[in-house]
Amino acid sequence: MVSIVTAVCLGVCLSAACGLRVFLPVLVVSVATKCGLVELRESWQWIGSWPALLAFSTATAIEITAYYIPWLDNALDSIATPAAGIAGMLMTVAVMPSDMSPLYSWCIGIIGGGGVATAVQLTTVGTRAFSTSSTGGLTNHIVSTGEAVGALGISISALFVPIVIAVIVMMAFCVMGYLVISKGGKLFFRRKTA
Repeated sequence: MVSIVTAVCLGVCLSAACGLRVFLPVLVVSVATKCGLVELRESWQWIGSWPALLAFSTATAIEITAYYIPWLDNALDSIATPAAGIAGMLMTVAVMPSDMSPLYSWCIGIIGGGGVATAVQLTTVGTRAFSTSSTGGLTNHIVSTGEAVGALGISISALFVPIVIAVIVMMAFCVMGYLVISKGGKLFFRRKTA
């Protein structure tokens, strides 16, 4: 039972990281698989292959670089939102125990992994939109750096202490949700009365 809880927590963490950067967590899992730090389901072992490692490295470099190009970062969010949900779902399924039923693995992957990744990605879209509208995009590179560092930090630390990192990620998400709802509500009602 502990391995299932650990796997679900790892999947949730990797999904949250996919919401920040789509390919960076996949690259971390690829390297971790190559180094023997993580065991993937039998049909997902290809993630640790040299061709996959090269492909994920290239995709990660392109993605990180693209987020530093002022007009491209906002445009990239329209592609990254569905891609993050898919990547979160696939990462969650990949780290589920091999003896777990595929039905349960995919249900957890779709609902948990895809849901968490999409929610985190939508939060970053809102953050970048606020940064663009309030500073004309001058602080978008700070947002991009924070997202990349967050994705890397969550991905690596989740490999070693997935339960702790999952709790931290969920707490942070609750705080962010509260802030978005409370600030958004105040803005909405302020505009209605004006």
